[in-house]
Amino acid sequence: MMPDRRQFLGSVPVVAVAAGATAAPAEPDRPAVRNPRATSGDARFEPKWEEQLTVTVGTRDADLNGTGERVIQAAVDAVARAGGGTVKLLPGTFRLRNAVYLASHVRLVGSGPDTVLIKEPSTVSRLTADSDWYDQEITLADAAGFKVGDGICLRAKNVHHTGTVVIKRTLVARSGNRFKLDKGLRENLWAAGTPTAATLFPILSGEFVTDVAIENLALDGNRANNAELDGNFAGCIFLQDCANITVRKVTARNYNGDGISWQICHDVTVEDCHSHDHAGLGLHPGSGSQRPVMRRNKLIGNNIGLFFCWGVKFGLAEDNTIEDTKTAGISVGHRDTDNLIRNNVVRRSGQAGVLFRPERGAGFTGDRNEVAGNTVEDTGGDTAAAVDVQGTTANLVFRKNVLRETRGPAKRVGFRLGKDTKDISLDDNQTAGFALPVQDLRKNNG
Repeated sequence: MMPDRRQFLGSVPVVAVAAGATAAPAEPDRPAVRNPRATSGDARFEPKWEEQLTVTVGTRDADLNGTGERVIQAAVDAVARAGGGTVKLLPGTFRLRNAVYLASHVRLVGSGPDTVLIKEPSTVSRLTADSDWYDQEITLADAAGFKVGDGICLRAKNVHHTGTVVIKRTLVARSGNRFKLDKGLRENLWAAGTPTAATLFPILSGEFVTDVAIENLALDGNRANNAELDGNFAGCIFLQDCANITVRKVTARNYNGDGISWQICHDVTVEDCHSHDHAGLGLHPGSGSQRPVMRRNKLIGNNIGLFFCWGVKFGLAEDNTIEDTKTAGISVGHRDTDNLIRNNVVRRSGQAGVLFRPERGAGFTGDRNEVAGNTVEDTGGDTAAAVDVQGTTANLVFRKNVLRETRGPAKRVGFRLGKDTKDISLDDNQTAGFALPVQDLRKNNG
């Protein structure tokens, strides 16, 4: 059963992410914390300070001047050492040969669309010497285009099974074609696995950081001049094992992979962003991410607009505009449960407007979700469904959605309910222009 709407919305927190934000309300059976003081070692409760350190970064006339990632990284590190604050990027174009690595309690704030971080073109080389899992160096067949300080992605076939090895590292020292890495490999890179190195990396990257804000800037993945790196490892923004993150008024464009991807990250808010023209996903709330909030974003021209990955729960996706995706506008699947998807507009999806994926069977599907007040227009080919519920997906509520087809009915349907789905509630929805408003394949099942 779906929870009561008020109860459900109450479970979706509004997270204060700005550096120095006041902590959570009182817990049961404990007195509320009022007028907190800064106490050594207490990161949970702290005053909301009126001013913290701000370091400006620009191509000129700033505290730190430069045109690459190193000057931005220096500012992030300086503010982090001071306990948090703001890195303010002035208007200008910054060309990156490595990711900017975010730090806890630091806001990275641009000056609007005139602040542009663009990824330099990628280059690739095969590795010519075997490296074992404990090694911290590689040897390239052709080192042209590689420099000390570059972010790289090492890829190979796993020589022990059929999987793929993907390792992200930084080049920190060089002798000819031999490069030292910032960290050990922890995987075998042997010639039998045809290993390669490529200058591929996220533009902004965060790992195990909390209380971070990214605001008011443009990120350009330079897709035409970069090889592909999928959203499990990179994107214009890539976050891994983070919490309490806000991404606001960011343009993420042209990445040969995902726009904004976060994996095992909790209480991430992405709002008022424009994520467009990526080879992968516009927004990728990734595996295990709890309580994401995605609102008022424009997701245009991506392979998938909004992709709920594995085990994304208690999330809110509302008031987003999703257009011209190659496959699905919104895709929900593997154990993505108890999410609210409402008041979004999905137009001209290549295959499905809203898709619930079949996954591996009962217990693996995206159950107990509510889809309310959305508009889905002109989806897919002649036999497409605006809303396609597949596999054993169960316990969904579709309420007050508008499904519209303006290109002629052909064999198109509004809702398609797969033969093994169950407990699907269709309440006060409107459909227009389809050959069938609802195609319920369950009626033909035994």
